[in-house]
Amino acid sequence: MKTSISLTLLSICLSPLYSIPTFSQSATKTKIEEAYRQFEKDPSLKNGTASLSVFDASTGTPIFQHNQEIGLATASTMKIITASTAFDILGKDFKFKTNLSYTGTIQTDGVLHGDIIIEGSGDPTLGSNRYPETSEEQILNKWIYAIQNAGIKEIKGRIIGDDSRYQGYKVPGGWIWSDIGNYYGAGVSSLNWRENAVGVVFTPNDALGKPATIQKLTADLSYVKITNEVTTGKNGSGDNVYAYSGPYATNIYIRGTYGSDLKKTIEISVPDPAYDVAFQLTKALKNVGIKTAESPSNSKAISTTEISRHLLDTHESPDLASIIYWFNQKSINLYGEALLKAIAYQTAQKTETSEGASFIQKYWENKLQINSSELNNQDGSGLSPQNRVTTAAMTKIMQYAQSQSWFPEFYKSLPEYNNMKMKSGTIGGALGYTGIQNNSTGEKFTFTLLVNNYTGSTSAMRKRMFTLLDALK
Repeated sequence: MKTSISLTLLSICLSPLYSIPTFSQSATKTKIEEAYRQFEKDPSLKNGTASLSVFDASTGTPIFQHNQEIGLATASTMKIITASTAFDILGKDFKFKTNLSYTGTIQTDGVLHGDIIIEGSGDPTLGSNRYPETSEEQILNKWIYAIQNAGIKEIKGRIIGDDSRYQGYKVPGGWIWSDIGNYYGAGVSSLNWRENAVGVVFTPNDALGKPATIQKLTADLSYVKITNEVTTGKNGSGDNVYAYSGPYATNIYIRGTYGSDLKKTIEISVPDPAYDVAFQLTKALKNVGIKTAESPSNSKAISTTEISRHLLDTHESPDLASIIYWFNQKSINLYGEALLKAIAYQTAQKTETSEGASFIQKYWENKLQINSSELNNQDGSGLSPQNRVTTAAMTKIMQYAQSQSWFPEFYKSLPEYNNMKMKSGTIGGALGYTGIQNNSTGEKFTFTLLVNNYTGSTSAMRKRMFTLLDALK
């Protein structure tokens, strides 16, 4: 009898200790379920698909899942997968290196009988103004000093942008024509420059429908023909300007409308970044009195016969943590493609986007048992409309990131929307968010919400998604 009473008392005493987290988790699940039911009733999803996965961040236990096994277009939420893989494989301290070298010999009179070669290894920040040490002016001045310091006063050759490591300048397969001529659709090579983009400043016309003229470019692109077909749009119509070009194009077409009250620099992609950096260095050298005998070139000017190179300077990029910060904060597609190629090259000397995408699939299949059909990625940035990833897979990777030494840097890179730390993604008909959230009772969640083929405006769908995600607060 005493034993029975003791056990009963013990059970009463212990039960609250176990029921508190169970009750809390149950209450949270109920809250999310109710919010999701309201969300999926909206007419904007009548012909669309929505998926939500929410995990307990402490245990990895799913709290709520719906359509979690259906692969959906990710848009830029793909970037958290690329970033996590890059941190794991390359390490947060990884840096790209760009070598400045010369071939041939320097005569006693300062004449170089050879070429100056800029050899890239895939650095996406070279010439970028996001970091003080990487700006175009800073890099060119450093290279000019290195050339002058070597005693070179004249070059009986040319400046060559060596982008041969990845076999030249390429755009990932599946990217669409209306994207690749614009800054967000810029391709990638082993010698990227100024984020492979240039700004175009327009002056709108006083009359609607009349040409909006190009006032200036933010960099000299005089070696490319630009055909401007942009017209002036009405007040409030904003930026509807699109550039059309591709790798190694010699003509860029710019079309669309530029709002009459708009004050914005339009950014377009550069058709040949390796040539552009060689062109800009040639021009900068001329300004300080160092002439070159031949026109600048990309790696096509390099002989197939290996020629000895003499190192003048090695430029190191910011570390990977700093690159991923801007990658996620500003959703820079170029950074994702550069990281994807770096992962493939560092692990297996592979250079194609498809090879990098395949590596990521296999990596997470081995690491977290995520089937390749759950992580069917075509690029590293999410710009391809052919990407298909499940919310369960993405949330598992977000869950994994928490336990890694690089997580503080990863977490810092996540933008803040709706007072939540999460990466967003927007592409035609697709909108998504993935992140980490603490609620008011101290529970912590990892989550991914993807919506495809919704109707109505993006802003209206975003508002509905925020209302749903408020259930995690």
